[in-house]
Amino acid sequence: MKNPFERFKDYQPKRRDIPLDRIIESKDKVMEEIIAGYEKVVEEEVKSLIWVVERNRLAEAYSRAEAVIADMDYGVEDIEEFCYELDSNEKLPYLITGPSGIYISALCNYAKENEITLNLSELQRRLHLIGYRLPAGKKLIVDGSIGNFAGARLEGGELIIKGSVGDWAGSGMRKGKITIEKYAGYHTAEWMMSGEIRVDGRIRSMGKMINGRIYEMGKPIHPLYNNSSSLDSHRL
Repeated sequence: MKNPFERFKDYQPKRRDIPLDRIIESKDKVMEEIIAGYEKVVEEEVKSLIWVVERNRLAEAYSRAEAVIADMDYGVEDIEEFCYELDSNEKLPYLITGPSGIYISALCNYAKENEITLNLSELQRRLHLIGYRLPAGKKLIVDGSIGNFAGARLEGGELIIKGSVGDWAGSGMRKGKITIEKYAGYHTAEWMMSGEIRVDGRIRSMGKMINGRIYEMGKPIHPLYNNSSSLDSHRL
């Protein structure tokens, strides 16, 4: 009996690229672009020995971040990967915690997704200024603890931290909601103008509030504490 597949014996299928290879290559290019943008944001800041949190300096760093990410095409997973690149510091020539948090916040604020979840529970460092100027319509969920100035100048968004935060959480927030599932540090809600902060654990101390609602361990508390320090002068 004649083999019906005999005529196909010399057939060689065309080689096809593995889609995964193209995906990895594309992701690497995105990360290179994000890192290059970060370097542009901090190129002026590296001239200072100490980076000081000041209103004007925050605004300038954020404006630079807005400019460099304007044409980037990235996703939530790229933001999370960048956080871990910062933590390992293998591809980055320098790490300045303040501007890096501003840059991450800008990436979140301008991401296509309205709800963003970052799993930062395995980071060795605590990132500062996460949630800075989070706008209305955006929800940022952080799985893990973060550093100082979480949700500073929040602009109507919702920030959920499944962990603890450092000092100055919600400083200068204008509106929106911050939920902290563990504890908050000193000067919480300093110069808070409006909105709501809920801390499931303890708050070490309250800042000088202007307006807003604060809850500690499920109970409403009043802004009874008055600290003279403010967002205008704090070193990171």
